[in-house]
Amino acid sequence: MPKIHPFLWFDTQAEAAADFYVSVFPNSKILRTMRNPEAAPGPTGGVLTVEFELDGFPVTALNGGPHFHFSEAVSFWISCKDQAEVDRYWEKLLDGGEPSQCGWLKDRFGFSWQVVPDGFFDIMNGSDPAGRERAMAAMMKMVKLDLATLQAAYVGEG
Repeated sequence: MPKIHPFLWFDTQAEAAADFYVSVFPNSKILRTMRNPEAAPGPTGGVLTVEFELDGFPVTALNGGPHFHFSEAVSFWISCKDQAEVDRYWEKLLDGGEPSQCGWLKDRFGFSWQVVPDGFFDIMNGSDPAGRERAMAAMMKMVKLDLATLQAAYVGEG
């Protein structure tokens, strides 16, 4: 089977981004850093790519220059076991970044993340149509997702 993993284009921040991301996620590490040879378009000896793992998930970061930028059209989804984990990842990834809506944020490098508690889809796909509607309405008012508030909205409390 082919191996597929994301390849993220940065202007010049690939190494800083990889270092930051591996500091946020457990069981993460830098695997390899490739430096520019003389024939490369970047500065000789500068970082060209950084291969790293985020909790075992392979990612490559490229210093490709200012030609392309991240947008919300691509993001990483973090499935969090509980609200404490949502809060922890939210705080770390938001440092120097900006919050959006419905559990989305952009980190300091402009890359988008969705920080989502386990149980989210159980609520949003629940058997009660009115409960799903209330939960959706509650979520649309949120920046960081709050599982207890979503559960309460689903059952009609609050």
